Amino acid sequence: MKFPSFARTAALPLLLAAGLVQAQVVVSDAWVRATVPQQKATGAFMQIKSPTETKLVSISSPVAGVAEVHEMAMDGNVMRMRPVSALVVPAGKPVELKPGGYHVMLMELKGPLKTGDAVPLTLVFEGADKSRSTVTVQAPARTGPVAAPDAKDPHAGHGDHKH
Repeated sequence: MKFPSFARTAALPLLLAAGLVQAQVVVSDAWVRATVPQQKATGAFMQIKSPTETKLVSISSPVAGVAEVHEMAMDGNVMRMRPVSALVVPAGKPVELKPGGYHVMLMELKGPLKTGDAVPLTLVFEGADKSRSTVTVQAPARTGPVAAPDAKDPHAGHGDHKH
């Protein structure tokens, strides 16, 4: 089917705008918890906001062999952690990845992360139309708040977390 040139011209800004909206995912306040020698896992935290609903479907970093989005939730009286396959970011509503909630686990660390180190993180988002966009951030390593461990789960704060 062939469209008149005026229809193609009119549609072009709409198509471009749709692509730009997808690309406007904003990641802010990113940071990674500094580690101690021999520590093989740590957490990364940030705030994500998008003008349209999107999903965080993948994350990677050259400092870790494995990077996953995890959720911490109460299971009875015990705080449990589990990976999630995707994290929905609702349109216009920030999603905070923080200690004690959703967060990124960087596992199989290739070396210690010292306070002040810049840790590259690559986040892949997928829109409702299945198109993907990538956001790369440099997250500083620092000490930060630790989720209080539950009395029945001393590893809830992730200090010695093993997978």
